[in-house]
Amino acid sequence: MPLPKAELHLHIEGTLEPELAFELAARNGVELPYADTDELRKAYQFEDLQSFLNLYYELMAVLRTEQDFADLADAYLARAAAQGVRHAEIFFDPQAHLARGVSMGTVVEGLWRALGTSESVHGVSTKLIMCFLRDESAASALQTLEAAKPYLDRITGIGLDSAEVGHPPVKFREVYEAAAALGLRRVAHAGEEGPPEYITEALDVLGVERIDHGLRCMEDPALVERLVRDRVPLTLCPLSNVRLRAVDVLAGHPLPAMLDAGLLCTVNSDDPAYFGGYAGDNFAAVRQSLGLTEERLRELARNSFLASFLEDDEERRARYLAEVEAYEFGSPDAL
Repeated sequence: MPLPKAELHLHIEGTLEPELAFELAARNGVELPYADTDELRKAYQFEDLQSFLNLYYELMAVLRTEQDFADLADAYLARAAAQGVRHAEIFFDPQAHLARGVSMGTVVEGLWRALGTSESVHGVSTKLIMCFLRDESAASALQTLEAAKPYLDRITGIGLDSAEVGHPPVKFREVYEAAAALGLRRVAHAGEEGPPEYITEALDVLGVERIDHGLRCMEDPALVERLVRDRVPLTLCPLSNVRLRAVDVLAGHPLPAMLDAGLLCTVNSDDPAYFGGYAGDNFAAVRQSLGLTEERLRELARNSFLASFLEDDEERRARYLAEVEAYEFGSPDAL
């Protein structure tokens, strides 16, 4: 039995495995520029964030119908549950679909076909977070929020993702203020490729409650002190950091130093189909490469539930935390 955990940094489009990509392509009459799944998997080698994003957006062409999005989410939930995920807060990128002529309703209702039954089918509770693409305009983000209004009963919060450098958080001040007025929770990617100042700006200008990635906070001691003092969660993605060259090798990842500094770190998979592992794979990898103790791993699992948006169900959060405390470690691979 794997260590119980919550996954808080997961792009549903980034769970598109090559096999499902070809299946959906055949279903929808989409021709992929790859001979087979092996050739496509070989393309999952990236120089940086942009080289990944190019393939990420290219493969989205296979996602057309509600059933496609339901199948995508269901496949993720099955894999996540098998690796101990008990609660998942799932990102989606509506602008990337709207630009292809796929409606907001198709995306949200499709995802909800899987998320709405995820607890009974997979034993995983879920929340949905709508992300804005930071390399698109602020006006486009506002239009996207407007398009989402009929579906806010399904959407818990908003986030900010895609190419970070050159697109500071302040660009999205207006849409974050509008989302806050609607009662939506707020997170943002910051401090992955972008500088520590982006983390500060996300906190001060956007009012975010969690920082996605955030590993470059370690370059600013005063920022680290603030994040520790205010208990701001960081949703780290170790295997992703290595695949996108934010960290040279996993053994050099700052996670142990971040935990030692008192930061509220969590471990997540980001875009697992592309980066070589789901949530449990990331836990197993950091255990092996960074020599994390069982208590450190338990701390990371505990943090994941503490950092989750479960304020509407504290009884559920307490139940998940009790599972973490009761967990008995076994095989190093079963995380």
